[in-house]
Amino acid sequence: MTATETDGAQRFLDQFADKDAIARYAEGPPRFLPGFDAMHRMTGVLLDEVVPAGAHLLVLGAGGGLEIDALARSHPGWRFTGIDPARPMLDLAEAALAPFKDRIDLIEGLIDDAPAGPFDGATCLLALHFLDRAERVRTLRAIRARLCPGAPFVAVHSSFSQDADARDRWLDRYAAFAIASGADAEQVGQARSAVAANLSLFTPAEDEAMIREAGFAEVEPFFAAFTWHGWIAHV
Repeated sequence: MTATETDGAQRFLDQFADKDAIARYAEGPPRFLPGFDAMHRMTGVLLDEVVPAGAHLLVLGAGGGLEIDALARSHPGWRFTGIDPARPMLDLAEAALAPFKDRIDLIEGLIDDAPAGPFDGATCLLALHFLDRAERVRTLRAIRARLCPGAPFVAVHSSFSQDADARDRWLDRYAAFAIASGADAEQVGQARSAVAANLSLFTPAEDEAMIREAGFAEVEPFFAAFTWHGWIAHV
């Protein structure tokens, strides 16, 4: 990342060190992402097409524990290694995932801190938009290098038109959905401003191209909801 982009991403990540924000974290994603629970169910279905009953999965951006919780509940044979750079978010995940602690290993860090694997599959939900293009492709390559041949990878993150007028229109819709879902209007306004100013945002076509550039094959979109898009790909 450039210095400016690194500073912007860090400012956005700083919210995850705020105790009040941490306490409210589980309320946020369902209010800002249409179909949040369905996204987790679809992720489980897509992984289940390929991975074995006793699969070991890599979860990048595991802080908070929401996706691991959903996948661990629906697939009692799966094991998980979760990576996240925010220690307070990992503490939250650890508490939330206590019923499954024997199947979960949580690591503070970035993809380079993840074990070499090989893993049977991987997910990166609501995290890649923190990375600029070069770092995103590098991270995707590092995920791929840790997967078994044929293993699935599921990604969902913020991805929408970056034409100036369309960008503002979709960000307004992002905010309007959160308010309609019960989020505080002032906090939503702050979130909209933070997304606009600090995240590395690309079009769905550009995001899909990055996944292919990293070496993944069979890249298919499976999720689209306002400013969010998701893909399933394979090694």
